[in-house]
Order: sequence, then C-alpha cells, then structure tokens
Amino acid sequence: MARHLAVYTGSFDPITLGHLDVLARARTMFDEVILAIGHNPSKPALFSFDERLSLARACVADMVEAKPGGAPVRVEVYSGLTVDFARQVGAAAIVRGIRNVSDLAAECQLAITNRQVAGIETVFVVTGESFAYTSSSLIKQIAAFGGELDKLRPLVPARVITALDRKRNDPHDPLGKLAAEHHGEAEG
Repeated sequence: MARHLAVYTGSFDPITLGHLDVLARARTMFDEVILAIGHNPSKPALFSFDERLSLARACVADMVEAKPGGAPVRVEVYSGLTVDFARQVGAAAIVRGIRNVSDLAAECQLAITNRQVAGIETVFVVTGESFAYTSSSLIKQIAAFGGELDKLRPLVPARVITALDRKRNDPHDPLGKLAAEHHGEAEG
C-alpha cells in the first residue's frame, strides 16, 4: 500500500500557532508530513535557517506531545523550488494553509502551475478562524516597532516570544537595532 507523504512548505519566519494549526490538520490526512522551511527571496528573513529549524522542531515536538495521534512530522530546510524538494522526498502533495480569500487567489495560481510543471497536487487547509489574520510579517512588525510581545501569545508559541525578545534586546541583531531606532523616535 502506498504511503502518502505531504510537504507543508513556507518560510516559517517565525512559526506561528496558525502554522501549527494547519500542520495538526494535515497530520490527520497524510501518513507523514514534512514541515519544509524554504527561502522566500521576496521576504527578508528575521531568523536564520538554523534558528527557524530549531524553533520549528521544538514547537512541532511540543504540538505532537500535546496532541498525540496523527501522522509523524519531521522538519527540514530546503533551497530551490518547492516542487523539486517535493519530488525529491517523494511527496504526494504540497500542503498550503489558507487564511482568507486573498491567500486562496494567490495559492490557486501557484497550485495550478505546480501541477502543470511538476505533476504534484496541492492540498489547501483552511486555518482555524482565530488565525485568519495571523501572519509572520505582522508578528515581525509588532516585534520591531515595540509592541508588547506578551500580547502575541494567542498567535505564536511561547518559544517564539522568547526568541523575539532575545533578538529585540540584542543591539547587534537587526531587530534589536530597529527596535532601538523606533524607541528613540518614540521618545523624541
């Protein structure tokens, strides 16, 4: 009997509870899921590949422990085209999370292209309603511009809040520099 492996791809910069919600749903549909961290050249990265890999592995382990049952998950990084990675690992499908109609429009175009070019299907998983407007970009903006990180608890795992706080308080980290500049502007 064929095993059905799916790859759930994204930059996961940082991983959110919305991402984990989609992953938990995908675990009920496939025999195995790879959370695949890729590079999006149109988005500057906040966390390095190693940081994202470490955070994602820890957060996925926490999720699997909290919600046993379902397919096993492994976390990997890749570079290049998603379809090439999916073919390399023998994936039956690419999983994409959908938050709203805007996501669906963009993702449909990509899914059709992936099917035509690589013969791989895309499965859309709609996030829980509490994550419909959660995005990694929004999380980064809140962290960079001095937002209260504790208010992000409904959106990101505690491990991510800790990592954001560490970056924001490091004067050598780009996030720390941006936060310091914003703090200086707010005082002036």
